[in-house]
Amino acid sequence: MPSSSTTIISKCTIYPDQESTLKPLHLSVSDLPMLSCHYIQKGVLLSSPPQPFQDLIDSLKLSLSSSLSLFPALAGRFSTDSSGHVNIVCNDAGVDFIHANAKHLTVATLLSPPANFPDVHPSFKEFFAYDMTISYSGHNLPLVAVQVTELADGVFIGITANHAVTDGTSFWHFFNTFAAVTKAAGSGAKKKIARHPDFTRDTVFNSSVVLPVPAGGPTVTFDADEPLRERVFHFSREDIQRLKKQANNNRHKSNDGWKAVGVNGNGNCNGNGTVNVRNNDEISSFQSLSAQLWRSVTRARKLDASKTSTFRMAVNCRHRLEPKMDPFYFGNAIQSIPTVATVGDIVSKDLGFCAELLHGNVVAHDDATVRRGVEDWEKAPRLFPLGNFDGAMITMGSSPRFPMYDNDFGWGKPLAIRSGKANKFDGKISAFPGREGNGSVDLEVVLAPDTMTGLENDMEFMQYVTSFE
Repeated sequence: MPSSSTTIISKCTIYPDQESTLKPLHLSVSDLPMLSCHYIQKGVLLSSPPQPFQDLIDSLKLSLSSSLSLFPALAGRFSTDSSGHVNIVCNDAGVDFIHANAKHLTVATLLSPPANFPDVHPSFKEFFAYDMTISYSGHNLPLVAVQVTELADGVFIGITANHAVTDGTSFWHFFNTFAAVTKAAGSGAKKKIARHPDFTRDTVFNSSVVLPVPAGGPTVTFDADEPLRERVFHFSREDIQRLKKQANNNRHKSNDGWKAVGVNGNGNCNGNGTVNVRNNDEISSFQSLSAQLWRSVTRARKLDASKTSTFRMAVNCRHRLEPKMDPFYFGNAIQSIPTVATVGDIVSKDLGFCAELLHGNVVAHDDATVRRGVEDWEKAPRLFPLGNFDGAMITMGSSPRFPMYDNDFGWGKPLAIRSGKANKFDGKISAFPGREGNGSVDLEVVLAPDTMTGLENDMEFMQYVTSFE
């Protein structure tokens, strides 16, 4: 399916409607590794607004200005001081706002691909600014860009945000605030924000260690031009519960309690190479779904049985620390949990094997593990190695817990969530909540073409798929 042309109608800079009093924010141990990653690109597809489109554009500009006053860091720029520390200078330099036109496209065209090309519609990639832009570019570029694209019978609002400034939690907090302010303004009210971002920099992630940056700045650690396919698979709550029941029924039990029998990539093994998990710990729905994906993608890759496969899962550390961080701490507060096993074990053992490995690692990622990860990074500061380096890796990002469908700009919740080109490589998976809620999940799956074909023909996986795009 050829990509259609999206036309830029106008572009301007939006400034906060109040002057910032926030002091420079030091990039943390969790922020700095993201300087080599692309800006985040996520957006919402909405039905047509009730007002004329130019009125919507004017309203969005005003509400964006108000929202930036609540999130002044997003209107700033990076600055590296004489010691090599990178800071966000909250100087009200503003963000880009783009009005685009793709009125030749309908919502149905975007969401209902033909049977002979079932992948995500390529035009979604045109609905975002800053394609393939490295987060280190925040020294010169705005840290955020908002693109509003008019469709024949809808609108797409895409936000591009610097990944060294926000993780998923902070990104969707800003997106939700932007939508809520817009909705309130449309009814003539002023939205009172109950959940303000926390800009404190006194957490375990704050460090005086300097990250060495290569001459000319960092680059992405994966081939951004490799041929890929991308599909969104939808899983209903009922089908995920079936998977969860199967995973928990398959668990490997011993006299000492439940144990994950295999290799743990996070250093949380006990002496005999297993991960102890409490008797009352149940494998979650999402861990069960991730385990099935790991099995099926690994099988589709047709790898040697002796090869090791890694499943990386990003976790929010805000609630894992003692004392807990503010749930609305602004910035990155994430770590990557690697779980490893041989290809032979993944494809020959039952679902419970992979599910237990993933579950054990997530449960073991506590306060001590988070702090140990920070200490390890401080001993050897480095950029985050994003990619599939050995052909056997899967990286799970985003979360079905993020309130993506809470982005009601005044005329109803989104019809769908989609992303841009950023940070995509063979094995990159993003988890979104299903539109109907109630525990449903959408998996945005990016794979090499042959692997995607294999996944599509994997009946063990496809039996749980309710619908797909």
